[in-house]
Amino acid sequence: MLRITVGLALALIIVALPVYAATRCEDLAGQKLADTTITSARIVAAGAFDPPSQPDAGPGADAAAYKDLPAFCRVMATIKPSKDSDIKMEVWMPVTGWTGRYEGVGNGGFAGSIIYLGLAGALRQGSAVAGTDTGHSASVVDATWALGHPEKITDFGYRAIHEMAVKSKALIQAFYGAPPKHSYFAGCSNGGRQALMEAQRFPEDYDGIIAGAPAYAWTHLLAGAISDAQATGLDANSYIPASRIPAISAGVLAACDAKDGVKDGLVSDPAHCNFDPASIVCKPEQGTAALSCITAPQAVALKKLYAGARLQNGEQVRPGFLPGGEEGPGGWGAWITGMGPGRSLLFLFTNGFFKDMVFNDPNWDIMKASLDASVKAADEKQAQSLNATDPDLKAFKARGGKLILYHGWSDPAITALGTIDYYNKIADVAQFSRLYLAAGMQHCAGGPGPDSFGQFERSATPNDPQKNVYAAIEQWVEKGIAPDKLIAVKKEKDAVKMSRPLCAYPQTAKYKGMGDVNEAANWECK
Repeated sequence: MLRITVGLALALIIVALPVYAATRCEDLAGQKLADTTITSARIVAAGAFDPPSQPDAGPGADAAAYKDLPAFCRVMATIKPSKDSDIKMEVWMPVTGWTGRYEGVGNGGFAGSIIYLGLAGALRQGSAVAGTDTGHSASVVDATWALGHPEKITDFGYRAIHEMAVKSKALIQAFYGAPPKHSYFAGCSNGGRQALMEAQRFPEDYDGIIAGAPAYAWTHLLAGAISDAQATGLDANSYIPASRIPAISAGVLAACDAKDGVKDGLVSDPAHCNFDPASIVCKPEQGTAALSCITAPQAVALKKLYAGARLQNGEQVRPGFLPGGEEGPGGWGAWITGMGPGRSLLFLFTNGFFKDMVFNDPNWDIMKASLDASVKAADEKQAQSLNATDPDLKAFKARGGKLILYHGWSDPAITALGTIDYYNKIADVAQFSRLYLAAGMQHCAGGPGPDSFGQFERSATPNDPQKNVYAAIEQWVEKGIAPDKLIAVKKEKDAVKMSRPLCAYPQTAKYKGMGDVNEAANWECK
């Protein structure tokens, strides 16, 4: 009798367990998917992944970053939805412990490589995960692949990410014998644009979407940089070198730091900061060479950067940059002022876009360009492929989709004002979406303010929906509990230096008046 009972119990346990590996990993190479060639399907042993060489050998290029990964089935594929397409994709599926979740990983810049660190982060949490190069192999600042290749631009713009979702789900179904229970997508910058593109055009692809600092109005974002380049580069006296940025930062903080009742080195509400660049113009006794001030021509240029780009008829092309967070490795020195006139990251992206995607002219000159003509040409040629500006998310909402947006107030690449404007246009937005604005955070991360809430460092707080944006979206999708706020931290040498609540817009964080201002518990959302 005991043997029968034990046997019955074992049988019940076996039936209750999820059935994995309905198809052997190696056999997935024989899967027939439309427009797709499976180039490799094999098991990668625990800790054995060695990332291949890619154009941008940045963080994650070293095999040591993957030593803690569990065993997984790695499927590599090439998708060709057009004759000129060459979309590389990888799907990673944990051999054991699959949570039933699928995650898509977004790209930055002009893409051009698979983000292996993103795949690894999801795999550690037990998710099946996929990434793509969006159809070309190149550095994130290189757009020469687009010259004369409109189908590749379409792949980059939206088709590759959608194809990745469709093909990944089919492979997951084949491997596990079951489809994903829930699907998620996350990305920042261009990845944030990809995220919104999915919600707008392919609402059936994902249940939960995280869009960080979205470059959603792509054509106007990069057209706006023409105005910035000319403001700081047409006249040599107007150029603002990196050596002057500390003076600008000091002037901004003097004018606006304490407006929230706390002097903490952050501008909590830069949209209402009334900093006037003329206030830090060098006085006669200082001399124009002093680094604690700026020259009059530099002040004129700075005012233009804060004002944003406008057409000749006064119509705004792109909102201006917000005061605060100008200093630091990810600040204005990298994105706006650069190593010289027209040599910043923003101008690199703008040159690539207009030379290789709009005018098909490698000799196009940003300093000689007409803003009006450039905006018109960019919208006519590439708005359909690249812009994710449609606020109609009714289909995404109707199927239960949830959207979280986040943006750094001190972003020197994509102003947060644009994201706020898009968010305000979405109908019934509070029912299925949240926007979080991080004081002092630059582009996707970095800056003087708290900049970490699980968007990249997932393993630190994987299951805390207040400290991890992935856990927040999962809880919302799977349990119906909407996030009220997130907690962001600023770390130095793995120690928390500062924490602050990120409130659901339009609420903002207010100091309670007592306790350490660097502790999130002493702030509240109002």
